[in-house]
Amino acid sequence: MRATLKQTVRRCAAMTAAGLAVWALGAGIAAAQTYGLATMQPGTLSHTSGSAIAKVLKEKGGMNMLVQPSQGESTLIPLVSRAEADVGIANIFEVENARKASPDIRLIGSLHSLRGAFWVRKDTDMKTIADLKGKRVTMGYSAMRTIAPMMDAILAAGGLKPSDIKPVLVPSVVRGADDFIAGSTDMFFFAFGAPKVREVEASVGGIRALEIPESGMAAAKKLLPQGYLSPAKPGPFFVGVEKPMGVYTWDNMIFTNAKVKDEVIYKIIETMEKNKADLVAVQPALREFSAAGLYKTYDIPYHPGALKYFKDHNIQPKS
Repeated sequence: MRATLKQTVRRCAAMTAAGLAVWALGAGIAAAQTYGLATMQPGTLSHTSGSAIAKVLKEKGGMNMLVQPSQGESTLIPLVSRAEADVGIANIFEVENARKASPDIRLIGSLHSLRGAFWVRKDTDMKTIADLKGKRVTMGYSAMRTIAPMMDAILAAGGLKPSDIKPVLVPSVVRGADDFIAGSTDMFFFAFGAPKVREVEASVGGIRALEIPESGMAAAKKLLPQGYLSPAKPGPFFVGVEKPMGVYTWDNMIFTNAKVKDEVIYKIIETMEKNKADLVAVQPALREFSAAGLYKTYDIPYHPGALKYFKDHNIQPKS
């Protein structure tokens, strides 16, 4: 009887230990399958794009991708480089600027174009960048360091220098938008398609995007060669655009680090390509996304998993 009891206790202990081992293994697998996607703050186009990608990867690809918002791109790129996040979204200026300090960064590719504007209140008489002379303009962008030269480039396109305006220092585009709502600045800078732009429009009773003259782009390119104008016309996406005009444009990148496995990056691209409609349903800006459009010629290395996808699908790099 006593021996039988001891055997029963041993069997129970063994079963408990086995159960704990299985649970631990399952938890380890679950943890191994959780990935971080670093973006900017909620309300930004970057965060909305990241949310769309994470949703599609989870629902269609079985990948537990979690969005990790941060203060700005200068903050999130090092997180990805140090493998504290697996994937990130940031503009090409920020990624190129961070390359020396973040040598483990690897490109997945160009996610979509970013188009931005200087917005003012609709009830002002300002129509072009040149009209900002003597006005309160957001500057600094300590958490988004490449926004500062972009501001200088756009001002230059309007024939202005930083000394021609009254600078209002802000750490990020979100703070700049909030200061504009509060009346602390005469303009704010943001990307088209970001929910924050709609919030500002509703808060102040209407906004206008200032026009950038094509003739001024030569001066702008001397400061920031990668920026260019692309056409825009009045519509739901181009908030505050009152007539057809060119808007300032640059590339938004999706990137990773050298430690992420090739098959993970391959699956990310494959899942996004097969489920584009689901991406667009959350983030209309991703209409521009395509696997073929990811591959452009940059002076930054691509992740081997991305290169394998491009090779398998006969995708050639574009300039």
